Amino acid sequence: MLARWRDNLMRLAELRLPALTRYRQSEPLPIRLHPRRVYILPTRFGLGFAVLLMAMLIGALNFNNNPALLLALLVAATTMIGFHHNVGQLNKVELQGVAADPVHAGQPIRLRLNFRATGGSERPELIVDQNDTQTRFSLPSEGAAEAFLLLPTLRRGRMPVGRFRIWTEYPFGITWAWSVLHPQAQVLVYPAPEHAAPALPTGDPREQGQRLRFPGDDWHGLREHRPGDPPKHVAWKPSARQERLLVKEFADPQSQAVLLDWHALHLDKEARISRLTRWVIDARDRQLPFRLRLPEIDLGPGIGPAFAASCLRELALLP
Repeated sequence: MLARWRDNLMRLAELRLPALTRYRQSEPLPIRLHPRRVYILPTRFGLGFAVLLMAMLIGALNFNNNPALLLALLVAATTMIGFHHNVGQLNKVELQGVAADPVHAGQPIRLRLNFRATGGSERPELIVDQNDTQTRFSLPSEGAAEAFLLLPTLRRGRMPVGRFRIWTEYPFGITWAWSVLHPQAQVLVYPAPEHAAPALPTGDPREQGQRLRFPGDDWHGLREHRPGDPPKHVAWKPSARQERLLVKEFADPQSQAVLLDWHALHLDKEARISRLTRWVIDARDRQLPFRLRLPEIDLGPGIGPAFAASCLRELALLP
């Protein structure tokens, strides 16, 4: 009931006072919190505590009980100090960066929020939430910490991280201090791969690159000398001309690269992207060299996770 009342109050604040909740506009990083953008409300326990404290004050005054009155005033003063510490948990907290490793559309993405505190005391109970997900973390008085938030992904491309809330009920749980952060940050979401895609194509070997195995028997070129190279492979004449030690390198063709051609697929755009994504993943997992041909760019041939990541990036950002 209290949570619903609190959310309704924040929606009203968004409509009437958009600067209060910072919901409407994104902000460049870093975002630094200060007392004017940290807000406070009583919790459910705080409302009950206020009623109890009021009853103590009325009873002490009614019965002219000085010790009870002193106790009630002491509790009230302690509560006021708690208000100050509650807001101080968020004061001088700075969001420095937002990052995430790419995932495929439909998978949750793990958002890394880099926070830093300057001055004040340790902040042991900070909470970040967005919609139905939340995470807890703590900050030292002078230092940095990371908070991780899982967000759902629905489509490929660049996804804005959106707005999220940082809040705390520390130290007594009587009040709830919060601020809304809306950074100008985006994360990359790869396309969702096709579930029942056909096997990798063989393509046209005349248009494909080759995967080489080192060392081999066929002449490949010259490279810088490395410790452990046999003296018989040193190219003495080119080394004398270049004034640095060069070594002959030999390699054998191991396999033909697979051609993944956009134009060879007779599907709609998103279906082509989904199938090419699956093929890129399969080629990466099987350690096969491949070449990706898209409408405006031709990548490869290449092999390995780094090359596959660049291909998935291009697929994700296709207009």
